[in-house]
Amino acid sequence: MSYVSNREIESMGLEARRARLAELREEMMQLKAEKSLGGNPANLGAYKATRRSIARMITHMRTEDQ
Repeated sequence: MSYVSNREIESMGLEARRARLAELREEMMQLKAEKSLGGNPANLGAYKATRRSIARMITHMRTEDQ
C-alpha cells in the first residue's frame, strides 16, 4: 500500500511516521529498480502515489518540528 492520507499521518506518532517513511522509501527503491530493469510495474500509479506519500510524510514531519 503506497498511498498515505493526511488523516493517517496526523493520527500517527513520531516513531510510527519514521517507520512508515522508511517503508515507503523501501517501496520506492523497489519500484525504481523494477523500472530501471525495463520491466513494467504491476501498478503504474504506484510510482506516483508512493512519491507523493513520501513528500507528504516529510512535509508533515518538517512542519511539526517548527
